Amino acid sequence: MHFLIGFCELVLPFLYFATIWVYGKAFFSGSKGAESAKAPLLLTTASLHAGYVIIRTIVFSHPPITSVFEILSLIACTIVLVYTYIELRTGNTATGYFILMLPFFFQLVSSIFIKEVREIPPILRSSLLGFHVSSAFLGYAAITISAVYGFLYLMLYHDIKSSQFGVIYKRLPNLEILERMSFTATVFGFVLLTIAIVVGLIWLPRALENFSYADPKLFGTIAIWLIYAIGLMAKKVIGWQGKRIMVLSMFGFALAMFSITIINMFFGGFHKFY
Repeated sequence: MHFLIGFCELVLPFLYFATIWVYGKAFFSGSKGAESAKAPLLLTTASLHAGYVIIRTIVFSHPPITSVFEILSLIACTIVLVYTYIELRTGNTATGYFILMLPFFFQLVSSIFIKEVREIPPILRSSLLGFHVSSAFLGYAAITISAVYGFLYLMLYHDIKSSQFGVIYKRLPNLEILERMSFTATVFGFVLLTIAIVVGLIWLPRALENFSYADPKLFGTIAIWLIYAIGLMAKKVIGWQGKRIMVLSMFGFALAMFSITIINMFFGGFHKFY
């Protein structure tokens, strides 16, 4: 099993690179061969990465959250899984090149520097913690993808307004499809963040002696949840659409990145395990 873990850590960056190259060739040159190879490569990459996370969790008896490099791999895995879900649901494959560069970079760094952490807090072996963390990261992955779609939407919107009809205009889905894909990712992320918050609020006070409702990360996560709740409500009740929803999605993503990086780095709390 250890050999299989090492094999996955070696192969995954190359597999991500090959997948990105195929998506890029299909997007920029319209290669029919690349078009037909995209789906099999994506499914292979997503399946291998999911299998790697599962195997590593079983072998080391804890979810992969004991170091920055384990977390990077988990983020990469959640992004590719969420994107695969969205691509299969919408049937649109034109945005994969832009999305998959993120998990490639994260997994590359993880594969280079990852190592086994031998001494870990007992709570990290909890399956409930693994479920809580997995839900949260899947939610953040969906938020990331939603923001990328929002950025592509605004870029295409600008090109149309400026009458610039280049490769972006020709290859990207139309504005309506990009908005729908961003909305699908937003709903997916909102549901998973809701699950992560509910599980955390119910279970963590019983599991951690130093649990505090004033934890900065908890405040940050709830703030992100409220932003997306307001956006979804505004779309449903008021009829918000287009640029307003895309800008709100990107603002929520910026806040999520602030929570994951700045709050984790400079503010202590019960969320910091490593």
